[in-house]
Amino acid sequence: MPWFAKIEKGIVEKTIFDQYVPAHKTYVQELIAKGHKAKSGYWKNHQGGMLLFEAKSMAEAQKIVAEDPLIKNNCVSYEIYQWCIVAE
Repeated sequence: MPWFAKIEKGIVEKTIFDQYVPAHKTYVQELIAKGHKAKSGYWKNHQGGMLLFEAKSMAEAQKIVAEDPLIKNNCVSYEIYQWCIVAE
């Protein structure tokens, strides 16, 4: 399956953002259980983060991202990119 990256930037106060982090972590665990090999994290010393995951298509990737609690609760702005691996 192709890999996708949701690159995000927080758009709410940290106290609001932090309220939804536990639900986001649970969502990532659900993606892993479904076989999407998801990983989530933030940029050290920079604002924002990334969700990296496998999906069958960009359409599926968009649906996956739409269900992320950080998106559903308007905590981040984001863009989705298909990541093409050239070396492993």
